[in-house]
Amino acid sequence: MTCLPHSNIKDQLEETLKKIKEANQLSIGYPISKDFDYSPLFEFLNYPINNLGDPFVDSTYKVQTRDMERDVIDFFAHLLRANKDDYWGYVTNGGSESNLYGLYIARELYPKAMVYYSESTHYSVKKNIQLLNIPSIVIRSNDNGEIDYDDLQNTLQYNRHLPAIILSNFGTTMKEAKDDVSKIKSILKKLAIQDHYIHCDAALSGAYGAFLENRIPFDIADGADSISISGHKFIGSPIPCGVVITKRSLRDRVSKSVSYIGTLDTTITGSRNGHSALFLWYALMHLGVDGLKSRYDNALEVAEYCKAKLQHLGIPAWSNPGAITVVFPKTSEALKQKWQLATEEHITHIICMSNVTKSQIDLFIEDVVLEMENNRVLA
Repeated sequence: MTCLPHSNIKDQLEETLKKIKEANQLSIGYPISKDFDYSPLFEFLNYPINNLGDPFVDSTYKVQTRDMERDVIDFFAHLLRANKDDYWGYVTNGGSESNLYGLYIARELYPKAMVYYSESTHYSVKKNIQLLNIPSIVIRSNDNGEIDYDDLQNTLQYNRHLPAIILSNFGTTMKEAKDDVSKIKSILKKLAIQDHYIHCDAALSGAYGAFLENRIPFDIADGADSISISGHKFIGSPIPCGVVITKRSLRDRVSKSVSYIGTLDTTITGSRNGHSALFLWYALMHLGVDGLKSRYDNALEVAEYCKAKLQHLGIPAWSNPGAITVVFPKTSEALKQKWQLATEEHITHIICMSNVTKSQIDLFIEDVVLEMENNRVLA
């Protein structure tokens, strides 16, 4: 590929920026928060910030934001009710890496285990299981997307001789269903499966799970051994990122000292994005726990508004309790493409992230009404 003239580079950048701005205004189908302002941090982009190695162990490389990363981990460890004397974590490249890390620790702890995950689980999990070469069994989901506890129990019953690694969901991809970790723990206890590990994929809902009116057990205190949360979803970041929280005692199972970098190798990737930790730190320091709750309350209000608007048109829209995801029958290809709506089999959803406004919902509803009227004319 040859170099482009400066004028062509400028034109292509301007055209790309224009397309991104236009698409950004019409994106209501994916869990991406866009209402952030990180402009005070722009100068940091001039530096190769690399949080290589363990965030809790200093390195000989000093162009890093490890102290801020530790603040981020402390924040989520407190939010997810981890043991103050036994927690650890790091800022990842996203929920998929966080899930991979949880499964990695579980495999190292129980190398002969079987993994169980529901059919509603994020697509990255199957890939992670293949990468780690762990045998697995898919469990049925109920109509609302939650794991079928009876099917889980019956399947575990046939494999009681094997350690169990269970991947629970707290906010599934399409329906934002939430698995109850306490019910999973009860099943394991009933079957006397003592060697077990539970990883909770809470990529979207983990950031506000503590604020649900009718709380669903999902965190470390409830019995999860590790939890993944995405940073670019509910909180918002220009760079995809995530967080994994686990127990320090479990991390020690995979810890290795590396003299080259002067720290411990405890993460999936060697070099890690120090800018992501900086962005998350900046957001959390401004929001705090109260800000996260306010953010959730606003998103929930918009979701209820969206659901009511669709139901008023005779469209059977619904949502799981406390969810900001509104599910309804599969929409047309035209609406799907314009509003960037995620669709799977016979359903479509809108995820009312904190940046989604009632005005945006109204514009979407106008398009739905227009399409319904045109279809009646054609009929």
